[in-house]
Amino acid sequence: MAVVVETIVVGPFEVNCYLVYDDLSGDAVIFDPGADEQLIFAAIERSGVAPKAILLTHGHGDHIAAISPVKSRYDIPLYCGDGEEALLASPSANVSALLGLPIVAPPPDVKLRHEDYVAMGSLRFLVLSTPGHSPAGVCYLLETEGKLFCGDTLFAGSIGRTDLPGGSTETLLTSIRKNILTLPDSVVCYPGHGPATTVGAERRSNPFLTGEIYA
Repeated sequence: MAVVVETIVVGPFEVNCYLVYDDLSGDAVIFDPGADEQLIFAAIERSGVAPKAILLTHGHGDHIAAISPVKSRYDIPLYCGDGEEALLASPSANVSALLGLPIVAPPPDVKLRHEDYVAMGSLRFLVLSTPGHSPAGVCYLLETEGKLFCGDTLFAGSIGRTDLPGGSTETLLTSIRKNILTLPDSVVCYPGHGPATTVGAERRSNPFLTGEIYA
């Protein structure tokens, strides 16, 4: 099995929607379909894979706008952190109302908790609870490949914002230190915006984690 990670940058906030698949079986999952469903459809058709699920890291408006069309087209379940579903249902909670483009996404089919596993064919992800950027955000670790899909919890050189409803800087830093920095340095982190990084690089140089910035 060789796992392929295709990044599809969508929407005005340049969200990283990830199409992750096993190139042998064609089993695939879609992370954070935030907008531009036609781009997502095109990537899926081009790769010839079979989507099995939508895996959501968190429920802010820029990460959820294309859930409905993607879910409907492929008739696949939606997974998210247990407690994040309120954001999917409320444009004020997911802050899309503030932008004048209120977004409502369908409710999750499966609500996830810390250390649950999500198995889709040959793909098996460990769920890590990482609240702080949002009330019940989660990351997904593909253990066999050393790949972490971390949404807006952690970025290359930064961390997620905590000034939105349900956000907490203290909670976010605790989440990162407890459930991400405990992973091997070699784990590749795929964030919700911007370039990929590694646990080791962020441990060594992220100013929010080294104490250079006191958020």
